[in-house]
Amino acid sequence: MLNDSVFEKIRERSEEFFRHSHHSKSHVERVYNIAVRIAMEENADLDVVKAAALLHDIARAMEDEGKIEDHTVEGARMARKVLEEVNFPEEKIDKVINCIEVHRFKKNVGAETLEAKILQDADRLDIIGAIGIARVFARGGWENMPIHDPTIPPKAKYDGRSLTSINHIYEKILKVKGSFNTSTAKELAEERHRFVEQFLERFLKEWKGEI
Repeated sequence: MLNDSVFEKIRERSEEFFRHSHHSKSHVERVYNIAVRIAMEENADLDVVKAAALLHDIARAMEDEGKIEDHTVEGARMARKVLEEVNFPEEKIDKVINCIEVHRFKKNVGAETLEAKILQDADRLDIIGAIGIARVFARGGWENMPIHDPTIPPKAKYDGRSLTSINHIYEKILKVKGSFNTSTAKELAEERHRFVEQFLERFLKEWKGEI
């Protein structure tokens, strides 16, 4: 296993790329922490998982700003450069890149390696639960999106363009639960998913003035 100093260098090189609260370096740290937890439970390659978690969203801000089309493609290219700069083991670089290329929920790409499955799981755990709800409204505020509009029903299929924050929860957040790969993540997702359901129930009652 690599020395922690390698991952500190990766962390330092990646921090400059995070500019928005919904995909911030705090999101990366949460994904990193939960990915390490899952990797230890599932006996995965910690070096690959740690590097992939730290670098998985380095191109996300550019996509949000309309500079690129897909942050997983550009992020994989950028990640390779960072890994080469810090002298990451050459035989593990492609494994990290693969994790980054397939991690995105919207792309619905199946992960083949255990490490890629773990990055998907860790990233998706941060989509649900209390943190996930907070991120929905942070993104909605950034886009000046309405919180809720009862006249606009949720779309049957998530297309990345929800019209209200509450619709985003219905279209994406509630559907994440069935996408986890590892038994560890599936167990962690249960409570987080339940919290989202409880939040929606309470929110809609307050919206209608019932409580």
